[in-house]
Amino acid sequence: MLRISQYLRELVQAEAEGVWPVARERPRGGGPVVIWNLIRRCNLTCKHCYALSADHDYPGELSTAEVFATMDDLHAFGVRALILSGGEPLLRPDLFEIAARARRMGFYVGLSSNGTLIDADMAARVAGAGFDYVGISLDGLRETHDRFRRMQGAFDRSLAAIRLLGRHDVKVGLRFTMTSLNAHDLPAMLVLMRDEGANKFYFSHLNYAGRGNIHRDKDAQHLATRAALDLLYERAWEAAREARDEEYVTGNNDADGPYLLQWATARAPRWHDALRARLVAWGGNASGVNVANIDNEGRVHPDTMWWHHDLGSVRERPFSAIWPDTADPLMAGLKARPRPVEGRCGRCRHLSICGGNTRVRAQQLTGNPWAEDPGCYLTDDEVGARSDSVPASALARAGDHRRIVIHHA
Repeated sequence: MLRISQYLRELVQAEAEGVWPVARERPRGGGPVVIWNLIRRCNLTCKHCYALSADHDYPGELSTAEVFATMDDLHAFGVRALILSGGEPLLRPDLFEIAARARRMGFYVGLSSNGTLIDADMAARVAGAGFDYVGISLDGLRETHDRFRRMQGAFDRSLAAIRLLGRHDVKVGLRFTMTSLNAHDLPAMLVLMRDEGANKFYFSHLNYAGRGNIHRDKDAQHLATRAALDLLYERAWEAAREARDEEYVTGNNDADGPYLLQWATARAPRWHDALRARLVAWGGNASGVNVANIDNEGRVHPDTMWWHHDLGSVRERPFSAIWPDTADPLMAGLKARPRPVEGRCGRCRHLSICGGNTRVRAQQLTGNPWAEDPGCYLTDDEVGARSDSVPASALARAGDHRRIVIHHA
């Protein structure tokens, strides 16, 4: 995840004070952030769902006792942040029991929901549970969102949830996964975020997993991606300069880091080296390192997009034994620095920033997890590498970008 607002606030401060501020770094040696799919069942069947969820029970899910035992192991291993997800986590009967125990243990606890089940009573329960953050997924305005979610009225129910949680002073963020089918709604989504008082905007690139893999031919073209990020960075820059309590982050395409460096350097060139050093410290893609996933049956994955690759089950081995084990070739490569990436990625001047980007896209498209990332939207000149294969920039130029237009609000 690229925390755009964090870096742009530092840049604003540097411009004002003439020196780059001392940043608070993430402590080294701690456990990863664990995104935990506690339940696979969902009341929706979204087009880009990586879990391929549906509205029925799935056998073999972890019991409450198994969840608690895993939490004990996670905490002892140094994990301090849990994101409780699904499916739709609110469908799990013991969710609030799990959340309460996690809070008592000192975990940062986030909730990832589609929002459609959050009425007034549920909003009060969520607020009472003390979640540190609740992310609500919206794929665009009403018509677009309902089409993506395959439910008439889903947008209105999710928007109502955002408002209800806001009344309880719950920190709420919007989650938006962009494809060529909803890119046109991004400016309006940013306006909606501000109008509704949401604290955070999470912009996710489509990743090739689950239904996202089935629909990868609908992924936004690269020039539209750049236009979207220009808009997002501009909005975050405005918020930083106005000291607004807003957070803008991106995920699932770590080329966003080099692109942010390029974008910011054009506006404040003297801070290029300082910002680059901060982005190198971030290090880009964290799959298999600082981000982990546990699915509903207790299987561990390098992140949520790797459900087709099991590292082991917490029913058979504790997470603390599974996660550092590099006998698995994929985990060995993900934990290596630099990673053994090939093609443009291997020759890219920004490898130390993006970490080789999202490996699952390469694996899904070519069968080789170390091939160049087909989702990289940087040009050959920007990455400083030429390739004998068809580069991502050429693929972008080959698309019909006239059909994807992002109008700034």
